[in-house]
Parts: sequence; structure tokens; C-alpha cells
Amino acid sequence: MRIPALFLGLAALAGCAATPRPAARAAPERREPVTILIGVDGARQDYLSAGLTPNLARLAAAGVSAAMQPSFPTKTFPNFWTMATGVRPDRSGIVGNTMEDAARPGERFTMATDDPFWWNAAKPIWIAAEEAGIRSATMFWPGSTIGWGGSGKADHGVYAGGSYPSDWQAFASAIPAPKRVDAVVDWLRRPAATRPRFVTLYFDDVDIAGHDNGPDAPATRAAMHMVDSEIGRLQRELAELGQPVNLIVVADHGMAATPAGQFIALDTIAPADSFRTIETGPYASIEPQPGRQAVLAAALSRPVPHMRCWPKAAIPARLRYGTHPRVPAWLCLAEPGWIVLATRPVKDTDKGAHGYDDAAPEMQALFVAGGPAFRAAGRLPAFRNTAIHPLLRRVLGMAADPSLDGDAAVFAPALK
Repeated sequence: MRIPALFLGLAALAGCAATPRPAARAAPERREPVTILIGVDGARQDYLSAGLTPNLARLAAAGVSAAMQPSFPTKTFPNFWTMATGVRPDRSGIVGNTMEDAARPGERFTMATDDPFWWNAAKPIWIAAEEAGIRSATMFWPGSTIGWGGSGKADHGVYAGGSYPSDWQAFASAIPAPKRVDAVVDWLRRPAATRPRFVTLYFDDVDIAGHDNGPDAPATRAAMHMVDSEIGRLQRELAELGQPVNLIVVADHGMAATPAGQFIALDTIAPADSFRTIETGPYASIEPQPGRQAVLAAALSRPVPHMRCWPKAAIPARLRYGTHPRVPAWLCLAEPGWIVLATRPVKDTDKGAHGYDDAAPEMQALFVAGGPAFRAAGRLPAFRNTAIHPLLRRVLGMAADPSLDGDAAVFAPALK
């Protein structure tokens, strides 16, 4: 049967009307760059050229790298705090991983101490950023869980008047590197109103492996390669989000091999009843026992192979250490590879250690940076880690702080 032309026309119009139009695509969100400060505990500067870190090598090729000189003492908390604050340990008050203060008799600071009393002398970058209106989030950076500026006695772990970053995670060594990266990516998946613009991320795997196995052992190299892989994954996931990122990757110190048997027992140099040690290892911080000051001074003033000792007032100026009240009465510093202990160890010491002279080649730390704030500047001259906080202020668009112990001048060739 022949269908009338009018009917066919109407049917065609009806078909056109019924066909849904393609939905207009939503414009992709235009994200402002985020700055991520990544701390790799114990990553020696020469690991970058050892073929272990292809992702960091690519970041360096597109940006900048350098050997970074840590602050003395070349320990974890003093140096991560120096990079966060721009203030060297002798001013910040974090003068060791373990320390005492005459204002708190009977107390001892350890790496688990969260009382702001110990931390309040220098303002960390995440607090300065929050004050400047820059939302910050910290993943395990040493000192980032402190209620900075707080005081008094803790009420359920919270000190009165303390300030925190908008988001933070309390350190837990059991949380593996991939989950730390996942947490950072989740923060950056948030809506713009609650998305951080400054983030810290911390890995301790390389330091643990370096102590247990030595800095050049296969297990330590594998740990460095794993951390590099996680940094690469972080970069890929942020690229999928369309999130531009300035990555600044730093280490707190390097690591030196410590062969078995290379130790100095202080009780073979000074009478055991003349001193007590606060920290031991590559250096020993020492206080005399009451009434035994002269005996201890006479013993520690004699030459000892592989170690130098100084009373606090005579610590060499190049170490920039010795004026803070928390620095003990005596400092004994070993040559790299040697360990200072109170007495002979009952078991083998670690195969790797840090805490030596901050100019020692083995102590020089990793630094790599790249992203939209940086140009391909290659290898910069070595610099001190007091410059990291000023660099962060510059990249985040914050005003410079002339009261700090470093500035961002060394990065001028690398910054757009």
C-alpha cells in the first residue's frame, strides 16, 4: 500500500522531534597549581644519579636538582623542622631527636613528644600558610601534628590555643607508602573549597633500610626505588585529575656506613660515674654528674682517635650549634663511620647512621623540584636546607620573611 506523502513528512518530523540532542559537555575544571613538599628520610643526594629514581630523574631534567647541606646535628627531627621553619636547630630549639630543658626538670623530649613547649620557638610553613589563607594538609611530616603556639597541659591530647593545618595525619609507621600517597590524592579530589593548596608527604622507608642494611645495600636501593615509584604514581594520578603540581622533594640527611666494631665507648675514656649521655651515635651529647665536672672535662679534653669533644662554648662556629640552652654541656663528634656510645654495646650497632658533621659528603641530602613554578635549570650549586622554607613561601606566593636563617636566592635561576 502506498503511504501518502503528507503522512511521511509528518512522521519524519515526529522522528526528528523524538531524537534526543547530545548533552553539552561540562567544561573541565581549571585547577590552580598545588605545591607538595615530599620528605624522603635518609635519601642521600647521590641516589639521584644511581639509576634508582627514574621518576625523580625526569622531574630533575624538567626542573632542578642539587646537593643540599643539612643542618647540624644531622638528625631527623632537627632537619625536618629546619626545612619546615627556615630556622636552624640552634635557634628553633629542636636541637636533637632527644633533648632536655632546664625549664622542664625530669622531662626528656623524644620523637613522640607533642607538647608545644618544645616546638613554639619557630613557626612552620603550614601554620604560616594557613595564616595567609592557604589551606594546608600534612601527611606525617615531623612536627606537623603539634598544636603550634599552644600551651598548658593537654586535655585529651589537645593543648590550649594551638594551631594546626586544616588536615593532618598522625604518624604511624605501619601505614605503607602507597596508602600515604592515596591519602594525598584523596585530599586533592575534594571540591575546590576544601582542597588544600599546600601538602606535605613523608616517607621513612629509605632511612629504615639504611640503618638496618647500610646506605649502599640492595635493600636500601630497593627502598629508594619503591619511593620513587610512588612519587611517579602520585604524578600520574594528579595528571589524571588535571591537577598541576609543584613537587619539591627533599631529604633530611644522608647516611654513612658504620662497619661492625667501629665504636668508641665513653666509659673507657671518662669514669662512668662522671657523666650521663642524652644522645649517642655519630655524636654524643653529654652532661656531667654533679660535682664531677672537672673530672669529665679533663677526660674529654684528651685526644681520642676518630672523635673530637668540645665543651658547649667551644663547639666550632661552622656547625652553627651550641648557643641554645637545650644543647648539653659537652658534644663529642665521631668521624663518619664511627659511633660514640656510653659503654661497649652488647649487640652489633646499625649498619648505617647519620648525625655526623653536616659538611661530610655522606650527609648531603637529596633535593629535586619541578612543576609550573620552575624552569629547566639543571643542577644548582649546593645550598643549606634553611632555604627550603623561603622557597616554599616564594612558590606559594607568600611574602618573604627576613627573620629566617635562609633565603630563596639560590633558586633564582630555577624559578619562573
